[in-house]
Amino acid sequence: MSRSWEELVSTALVGAERRAVPPAGLLEEAAVCVTRRRAGWRPRRGRPLPSASAETRPLASRAAGDRLARMLMGEQARLLPEWLEIAAAGGVRVPAALIPDLLDHGVRDRSIRSHLGLLTGSRGRWLAELNPAWSYLLAEPALVPPAETWEFGTSGDRRAFLAALRATAPARARELLEQGWSGETPEGRAAFVAVLSDGLTMDDEPFLEAALDDRRREVRQTAADLLTRLPDSRLARRMAERAARCLVRGRAEPPGACDSTMERDGVRARPPAGMAQRGWWLQQVVAHTPLAFWPDHLGLPVDEITRMRIGDWEREVRMGWTRAAILQRDAEWARALFEVEPLTDLLAVLPPGEQSDRAAELVRRQPVDGQMIMMLGGVARPWGPRLAQAALRKIVETSGAQPWNAGELIRLAGERLDPAVHAHVHDVPDLAATLLFRYEMSKELS
Repeated sequence: MSRSWEELVSTALVGAERRAVPPAGLLEEAAVCVTRRRAGWRPRRGRPLPSASAETRPLASRAAGDRLARMLMGEQARLLPEWLEIAAAGGVRVPAALIPDLLDHGVRDRSIRSHLGLLTGSRGRWLAELNPAWSYLLAEPALVPPAETWEFGTSGDRRAFLAALRATAPARARELLEQGWSGETPEGRAAFVAVLSDGLTMDDEPFLEAALDDRRREVRQTAADLLTRLPDSRLARRMAERAARCLVRGRAEPPGACDSTMERDGVRARPPAGMAQRGWWLQQVVAHTPLAFWPDHLGLPVDEITRMRIGDWEREVRMGWTRAAILQRDAEWARALFEVEPLTDLLAVLPPGEQSDRAAELVRRQPVDGQMIMMLGGVARPWGPRLAQAALRKIVETSGAQPWNAGELIRLAGERLDPAVHAHVHDVPDLAATLLFRYEMSKELS
């Protein structure tokens, strides 16, 4: 009598002699069983899968789909996010045959996921429900859903619904969130709090203050970041009181301890590796203090504050101000801090045209290195005329002496310059080829 595979495994584990089976016989039975299993399975009576819902977005053109297929196979793969961005904004969806490859890319690259819910349509959702590896798609928004989605939709569709409601009726969106708050998952609460970023006002302050008591650290942190943007919030006032004790003109003294009230306000007690604990607390206090507090407290204008010598904790304080400028979207502070240290994140606070012009000044003054490449990576696409000219001039200057650095700048310029200039850069063949690829890509998706 042949044994099942499970019985053979059990016998091998406990020992053939304990089951009165000769070892040679056990191996023979295992070989037969493996052969039988590999030969195929007896079909079972199954149930047909439900069909995917009807698609609502038109299919991308055949030329656009063919180009996407080539990109997924490696041709100009760095431009894939731009293809997805243009296609999502253009209201099309990708060919069904390419959806599995796209979803596999989304497993490896989280940055493209936000567009995949729209571009893969109903078939993408259908596949995501069948394959756990692709289930991340269910957390991404598709089309703006109907009202019943708030109660029955996926997490991504519910977030899209709340964001759309926030844009038209911000108070109603917050009330809806408050009503079902206790029933939301911890991950959902963190994502929904972030939706309140758009249209943030003091009317949201009581809800966000209460969210500081949430068990989930991400919820508390997001709430604290939003309250930092409200200079009249209770959290902003508490942070200003702490900051007044920590920093006076020319001298800083970090907090002596991180107590429970500080942790509630979003100060994380454990520092990153290699950073002093007290300096980490000081940086976070400064980061969550309203920037409008400092000129009066220190008796100096913003540009002098950012250049002020502070002593041993100067680096931590300046990092706190940088974080505050980003959180509070304060262009005046971002400009002043960028003059001291040209960080990419500060550029993002400025209008696109100003981003490009300030980056152009740095490109003209400084040699091409990793810091410049990182800074340019944060400048919005397309680069303005001044930055484009400065980058092209720097490419020509650098190509002979530092071809490795020129190569990085060429790749970045190919992704960020206006693709319409492809016909005017024949002196740099790689750059011209990338720009022509983007130019044709945009035309196919328009």
